[in-house]
Amino acid sequence: MTKAALKVIPLGGLGAIGKNMMVLEYGDAMVLIDSGLMFPDDEMLGIDLVLPDFAYVVENRDKLLGILLTHGHEDHVGALPYLLKEVEAPVFGTRLTLGLVNAKLGEHGLQGKVTLREVSPGKDVQLGPFSVEFLEVCHSIPDGVGLGLHTPVGVVVHTGDFKLDQTPIDCRVTAMQRFAELGRKGVLLLLSDSTNADLPGFTRPERSVGESLEGIFALAPGRIIVASFASHIHRIQQVMDAAANHGRSVAVIGRSMVKNVNIASNLGYLTVPDGLVIRPHDIALLPPDRVTILSTGSQGEPLSALARMASHDHPLVEITKGDTVVISARAVPGNETSVYRTIDRLFAAGARVIYESSAGVHVSGHAAAEELKVMLNLVKPRYFMPVHGEHRHLFFHAELARSVGMTDDQIFILENGDVLELDGEHAAVTGQVQAGMILVDGFAMGDLHDLVLRDRQHLATDGLVMVVVARSLQNGKIVGEPEVVFRGFAHSGDLEELSEEAKRRVIETLETVEMAQMTDATLLKNHLHDVLQKYLHKEAGRRPMVLPVVVEV
Repeated sequence: MTKAALKVIPLGGLGAIGKNMMVLEYGDAMVLIDSGLMFPDDEMLGIDLVLPDFAYVVENRDKLLGILLTHGHEDHVGALPYLLKEVEAPVFGTRLTLGLVNAKLGEHGLQGKVTLREVSPGKDVQLGPFSVEFLEVCHSIPDGVGLGLHTPVGVVVHTGDFKLDQTPIDCRVTAMQRFAELGRKGVLLLLSDSTNADLPGFTRPERSVGESLEGIFALAPGRIIVASFASHIHRIQQVMDAAANHGRSVAVIGRSMVKNVNIASNLGYLTVPDGLVIRPHDIALLPPDRVTILSTGSQGEPLSALARMASHDHPLVEITKGDTVVISARAVPGNETSVYRTIDRLFAAGARVIYESSAGVHVSGHAAAEELKVMLNLVKPRYFMPVHGEHRHLFFHAELARSVGMTDDQIFILENGDVLELDGEHAAVTGQVQAGMILVDGFAMGDLHDLVLRDRQHLATDGLVMVVVARSLQNGKIVGEPEVVFRGFAHSGDLEELSEEAKRRVIETLETVEMAQMTDATLLKNHLHDVLQKYLHKEAGRRPMVLPVVVEV
């Protein structure tokens, strides 16, 4: 491989749904495609967000010419504020994408400190050796784009998230003609969305959801509560249209839903008839059959509006018999338990719940197998790399590429961190850079995976025992009785009796000559830890986290 080679480096988005981030590097110039996050799975106790490890970008910050955003979903823009605290670079995106990003930057104190540059199809951007064109694609959020990156070694096409819906809500179809033109001129590498590569056929059009909603609105006897992703502006538009057609007012509930509805309507991506939207506080003033509630919580998030309604914990909405709840989303892998728990609680409260794609209230925003074949045939790339998907999705997408005539030496299934180099004539994986995940817990960001998550699993399984000992600062003697506190510790016998015996053993330990003469508090803590853990394992068969605290007075 010559020095004049293009490097394509995925830092996220392969092997998992989310945290999409792709580096394109040529010489001393680098552009970044997307900067997304992923939500934690059940084993990541207390973790709020998962980011791609962008250490490589930070190390090469002087090369970074720009960040190109394909659309405004969290899995493509959610990590942007965290990255922009480490690097400086202009951010390029369409109008709605930048509107959503700007609000997110405001939450991190970065509003006005980052250069945001609006782009649109037909207007290219020159970034060093990269000439970037933006291609309309239809997705489950307006203003999505694919990318045509013209480089010194050839054209790289990145589809972004897309589907080939021929009747989109905003009449903005995927630019198949331009993808085909690029294919006729010659495309070196295609990076294509793999999310639905394992689903046969074509993805149903978004308008079919509107038809299902119309039927639901026509028959519902009471209030209608629709939970959807707050970013699904097309779905929100159809809910509002159905409500207006059936003489219902709409109350918007949930912080992210309110924020996105305001942004989309202010920017002209959401048409809201005058007088349609009411304040949540006014819900009780209208007859139930004249009310629609648009809510967050389609993924069963514990603190979301819908989950609180289901748990009788929402300050404004109490689920009652006669309510119809529509969950207009598919459960993201890993969220199934939370979603079905919320659905069960809604049924128990007396609501009729309509959910799952079989009810016609949700369709995907991603291309299914036949649409992916169409894209491959339009672009006709020399090399192909499936992106945006779990391992099985990448595998199935590679199979689709083979079915349209591509050979194994033309297809690259990579891992995050792999470096694919292309010089215009050849392509090969030549190395690997640091890649993985950064865990965010509240405002803390870092590699918490090994230590913190292990401790949290330990606490969740066996609980906590805290022993508090006070000793004199002057002579090191123990002052008063130690205290032993149990939290989250399951014991089939008498816990009070176990606690008293544990305290007695702590006192015996402290009264030994060795302990009385010990001046190092750390050694004392370690000894108390070992004594208590050994005793509790013998008596209760558990190994709780033992936390000794020595207070010097």
